[in-house]
Amino acid sequence: MRALATGRYTIEEIDAITGPALGRPKSATFRTMDIAGLDVFEHVLRNLQERMPAETKRSGFILPHLVSDLVKRGATGEKAGQGFYKRVGKDILTLDPKTLEYRPKEPARIPSLDAVKGVDDVNERARTLFHAADKSGELLRDTLAPMLVYTADVTPAIANSIDDVDRAMQWGFGWELGPFE
Repeated sequence: MRALATGRYTIEEIDAITGPALGRPKSATFRTMDIAGLDVFEHVLRNLQERMPAETKRSGFILPHLVSDLVKRGATGEKAGQGFYKRVGKDILTLDPKTLEYRPKEPARIPSLDAVKGVDDVNERARTLFHAADKSGELLRDTLAPMLVYTADVTPAIANSIDDVDRAMQWGFGWELGPFE
């Protein structure tokens, strides 16, 4: 959400980077939030804010204004027929986060994504995207790296082993690779 707020990425670009190219479900980031429900996302973030012991950890879970604005408008995702995406007939529209209006969906045109299309090995795809000198690399270094550090930090308190965390992400969220893999 913070990456989207910078204005450097579109919703489609973030979903293209964080979906199958990275070994994640094709619903990626924003479609997954639409499926789960933005109101559910809002509730989870508020719950984390209340329960995080340290202020420094809480700051990573602040509810984005965009989400609260969408929820107030009733755009809670799939169940409301609109969230980050909206289906109109056979067309899928995408939210413009600046105007909160929907526009035609645009394909992500990022060279590193094109470069990994024929690569079957998810480890190689992830490494290539992470180290790319384009939007894929920038986004993953800004978001994936801190998420992995956070995961390593909280794992001792929430799981018996790093393998348990990897399996939870694979089995529960459809990731091809767990965070420790």
